[in-house]
Parts: sequence; C-alpha cells; structure tokens
Amino acid sequence: MKKQIQEAITQIIQDKYQLSDVLLEVQQNKSEFEGDFTVVIFPLVKLARKSPDTLGNELGEALMAATDEVSSYQVVKGFLNLSMKNTFFLKAFSSFNQNLGQLPAKQQTVMVEYSSPNTNKPLHLGHVRNNLLGYSVAQILKAAGYDVIKTQIINDRGIHICKSMLAWQKFGNGETPASTGLKGDKLVGNYYVKFDQEYKKQIDELKGQGLSEDEAKKQAPIILEAQKMLLDWENGDTEVRALWSTMNAWVYEGFNASYERMGVDFDQRQYESQTYLLGKDLIQEGLSKGVFFQKEDGSVWIDLSEEGLDQKLLLRSDGTSVYMTQDLGTAVERFKDNDIQQLIYTVGNEQDYHFQVLFLVLKKLGYSWAEYLHHLSYGMVELPNGKMKSREGTVVDADDLMQEMYLTAKEKAQELGKLENLSDEEKEASYETVGLGALKYFILKIDPKKKILFNPAESIDFNGNTGPFIQYTYARIQSLLAKASYAEEAAETNYELNTSEKELLVVLSQFDEVIAKAADTLSPAQVANYTYDLVKTYNSFYQNNPILNQEDESAKTFRLKISKITGQTIQRALQLLGIGTVNRM
Repeated sequence: MKKQIQEAITQIIQDKYQLSDVLLEVQQNKSEFEGDFTVVIFPLVKLARKSPDTLGNELGEALMAATDEVSSYQVVKGFLNLSMKNTFFLKAFSSFNQNLGQLPAKQQTVMVEYSSPNTNKPLHLGHVRNNLLGYSVAQILKAAGYDVIKTQIINDRGIHICKSMLAWQKFGNGETPASTGLKGDKLVGNYYVKFDQEYKKQIDELKGQGLSEDEAKKQAPIILEAQKMLLDWENGDTEVRALWSTMNAWVYEGFNASYERMGVDFDQRQYESQTYLLGKDLIQEGLSKGVFFQKEDGSVWIDLSEEGLDQKLLLRSDGTSVYMTQDLGTAVERFKDNDIQQLIYTVGNEQDYHFQVLFLVLKKLGYSWAEYLHHLSYGMVELPNGKMKSREGTVVDADDLMQEMYLTAKEKAQELGKLENLSDEEKEASYETVGLGALKYFILKIDPKKKILFNPAESIDFNGNTGPFIQYTYARIQSLLAKASYAEEAAETNYELNTSEKELLVVLSQFDEVIAKAADTLSPAQVANYTYDLVKTYNSFYQNNPILNQEDESAKTFRLKISKITGQTIQRALQLLGIGTVNRM
C-alpha cells in the first residue's frame, strides 16, 4: 500500500517540479493523528524551494486529482496526512493470498556458508547462533527471489584435531560412542578437554624445573607428540589416518543429529582435509603478477599497507599453507564449480580482519567476482557469567541447550494444562516446536552485528517479544477458524472497514517489503520484529472486534478471512526464521 502511494507521489514530483529520483518516505499514520498514511515532505523543501505547508497542499491536491483512492488530506507541520478510501484497502486485501511471502525470481544464485565447525568438539551456543543466522538468511534470500546454495566447510584437520586423537590414544582405553552411550562429537570433545588438562600439568612441571612459560609450552612432551601426529597425518601415515577417519566419523554422526534437531541443512559440504592444499597455485600466480613478494626464507607475503592494513603471510617458508591460502583456493573453487553471483560467509566478528584481507587479495589477483563476496559478521553470544572456552570445557553445549529449551516448554505447557486432549506424540512435538522456537526467536530477533547476552528463561516467556508469544497468537487464530468451521469465502467489496481493520491490513501489506529489506541487509531481525508488530496489531484487532458472535455477516466474513491471512503470514514469517508453529499451546 505504501509503495503505491510512494510511486504516485514520485510521479507527481517529476511532472510538477521536474525533479527525478526524489523518494519521499510514506509511513503508516499513528492512531492519534488524522489519516491513514503520512508523507514526510521535508526532503523536498530545499529542492522545490517552497515551504512545507505549500508543498503539502500542492502534493495533496495533485494526488486527489491523479487518483480516486484519496478521500482527503491534511498538512500538519511538514507532514502530509492522507485518508484513503475504503476501496483502496479492499483492493489490497483481495491480492494478499497471491504468492504470500515469495517475491519474483531474480535469476541470480547466492551461496551462503555457515556452521563450518571443527571436528574436535561438539557444537556449542556460538555455533547455534551461526547456524540459525546462516540458515535463516538463506531462507530469506530464497523468499526474496534468489536461488540459494547452503554450504559449509568442515575443519577436519590440523593440530586441534590431533590433540583429541592423541588424548584418546593415551587415555581412552578403546572407548567408543557405542560403548559409552555418548554422542560421538561429545566423546571426542571430552578428549580435547583432557588434552588441555594434561598439557597444563606438563607446563607446570617444566616451569617447576626452571623453564619459562613460553619454553614450557613449546617443550611439553604432549604438544610435541601432537605436532608429530600432524606431520604423520600430512605424510599419509596409515595408522594415524585410520584413527582420524574413525574419530571424525563419530563426530559427523553427532553433528548430523544436532543439525536435524536444530532444523538446519546444507546443499554442499567441503572438508579442510581436501581443500587445505588449494590456493598454492594462486601463490605462484600472484608472484608472477607482482601482487605477492617472497622473503629470503622463502615465505610468501602480500603488502597491504597502502590499504591501511599490514603485511600478510600467504605461504610459510617450508611451503605449507596457512588459512588464508586455503580460503583463497576455496573461493576460486566455489565460483568455478557453481554458477553463483554472490558468496556470503557467516562468520563471527573476530574474523573481520581475515575477510578484509581475503577479499582484497582476490581483487588484486583480478577476480571480478571478488566484488560480490560478503562477510556476514555477527556478534558473539555470551552468558551472564562471561565467555565460553571449549578447551576448558566451559561451553554451553548446543544439544544440552536445545534439551533445556524443550524441557522448559514442557514444564510451561503442563502448568497451563491446555494440551490434555492431545496424544503423547502430539504433546512431545508441541514441546519441541515451542522450546526450539523460543531459542531461535531470541537469537534471531537481535541484529546480527550486536552481541547477545543469552538468558534461556527470558527466551521461553509467553509474553512480550518472544517466540512463544508469536506461536500462541498463531494457535489462537487456528482455534478461532476451527470454531467457526471457516471455509474460504470472498469478503464483500462494499464492507466498510474500521480503524483497527485498516491498521492490520497495512501491516500485512508490508510483508514483502520486509522480506526485501531483510534480504538486502542480511538481517533476520527485520522479519522477527515485523512478526512481533503484526502479532501485536492482530491482538489489538482481535480484542476490539467481535468475530464469532458478530451478527453482521459481512463483518464476520471479513474478520475471519483477515484472521486466516494473518495466521498464514505469521506461519510464513516464522518459516523464514526456521521456526515451526503449533495449532494448540
């Protein structure tokens, strides 16, 4: 609706003042002011060299002449308030069911990378934000008309992987996920913690023998063994490779179970063990082009001081790759193997510098698509008691968190006692949907750039800006439609709308605009907070307008239909956030 008004005003400005590309903001009017919409005139004042009141009256008159949809206008302190005719709202209403929340195809493919865990530990709360954010962005981009490829690169090699392997060799006594009943990723993660404990003991012992802390860290026998294991892995040692394959398989089985419960998936997977050698040929290309330089020890660097950065290592003196080398090769490989127009990396803000360098190096190497690389940088998730540390075992495990949310939802539902008539299977599905919906909404309603202080108790609240509050409104609508035995009916075209009905229609009409904005900004928070506004608007409408006991049949039909469309919009918006709905709560 706002877009229609905006386009009409833009055309008037062009015709009347010969000014192009002037876009005046159109806002939904607040109920205490007259009119349905407000046009902010101030940006036009200097350009047209007229007073706000003069411009407002001229635009109002021109709109009245150009369209029969405006019933009246009022100019108040530089704002043009427009009252629209009933037909304007009903026309919009009649088109709502067409392609709800799905914008026209853009004929462009976007790759979204997220998750990308290490295979030495289970997923934790930080991974939860990464996965939920990446998956939701992919869903929103699909809704905005893009083809989307969801991918991850799994960090399945390196010294951190060898630490878990070595600790299992030394202290595991052959235990397996099957023998312990533990998920494979948790079992392997326990040995990563065990390695760190033993490493610290050895450091303390060496310091007691007179070594400095730095010397002790380098000379501790267990770290030297881990470094040797990494070399053996790189040299293809059969025994080490077999252990690596076995333990990684345990981890992948655990990851897959976590992903399934979290409700995220992937179209492609890459593995660092297969990509860490990629990029070495790019180093030679960069040297021949003079983009890189080689130091006396044979190491290869790039000097980015002119761009406000520093010198960056790209290849060690012994010829081994660094993360940057691998990421260069992986990016080239992705564009070679896929017809993609954009690549989005969902990675925490501690890697901002890394991606600045990566994108800049690719531009200097002459890859035109480097312009279409984007780092979706997000803030860390912290707990009331501070940051998490994997090697010390002080993390919030993703599985434990999801289980806690499920149990909290179960406890709340049992307190309210509204699910008695459901089967046990239906109850369990409801607890799971509400619990995980609370977790997802709490994380996604916050702008990605902002840090999150996570509090599980706040997220499960059935009041305020929470997932359960939104899911409850959806369930209320389904109950209403069921009681009315509602079947799709056409609303009468001469039904006269009241203020709260118009307000709800305006909010519903903004859904596509919100999806487009969320796709442009890569922010699911746009969708989450729109959904909360929609729910608040619907609840106000519901409280102020009788439906089931409404004697006026045209009013009843309209209100049932707009309730159904609101429910469909809530459900679609929650789908974009990876959140499910239930019909009873």
